[in-house]
Amino acid sequence: MLLLLPLSGIAQASDSQPARILVSGEGSSEVAPDMAVLQLTVNREADTARAALDANSAAMTEVLGAMQAQGIEKRDLQTANFSIQPRYHHPRPKPNGERQPPTITGYIVRNSLTVRVRDISRVGAILDESVTLGVNEGGNISFTNADPGEVIKQARINAVGDARAKAATLAQAADVKLGKVLEISEQSYRPGPMPVARAEMAMARSANDSVPVATGENSYRVTVQMSFAIDQ
Repeated sequence: MLLLLPLSGIAQASDSQPARILVSGEGSSEVAPDMAVLQLTVNREADTARAALDANSAAMTEVLGAMQAQGIEKRDLQTANFSIQPRYHHPRPKPNGERQPPTITGYIVRNSLTVRVRDISRVGAILDESVTLGVNEGGNISFTNADPGEVIKQARINAVGDARAKAATLAQAADVKLGKVLEISEQSYRPGPMPVARAEMAMARSANDSVPVATGENSYRVTVQMSFAIDQ
């Protein structure tokens, strides 16, 4: 028995739908970031929750003041996470195998701050100063763009051009004529966080130096699904 299969990407005609070519296209566009998002955390431990909270609050107050002194607006400062957790000691089991209950030996208070830095040339100095003032956990950085609309637009254009080129190749290979666009849909991919520096890096540097930071480029990608009619 001889089976005739359609070429990949070319759908055969049916009673309800005309013959068509189905393709996907990919496009990307790159741009240097113009904004950084920092995650800074103050972690303090003490014998009591009150003492841990007071120490944490004092350090975070200094950090917030330093951020505003660096030109960071209040709208770009946001508490991201706050927690008070007991610190436990787990005694070893007794010789007879009896387990002893854990005891609380202190408390840990964590307060995280999300900082949007709109002048990314200041990122290294801000990281360095924040650690000097008490930040001792976190330090993750995400580089992003305040308004990536034009970059995404160019990625869309590139994706549609890629899809058209694929459809034209399929039509030529199948010896048919490419018709009008019947359907189009897209998926956009924004660049994810790029962790490039951590607080421990800043701790190892002197107060006169700032943390070295490489910003690189953000790549915005778009994938489109397109359906073209086949002219009979």
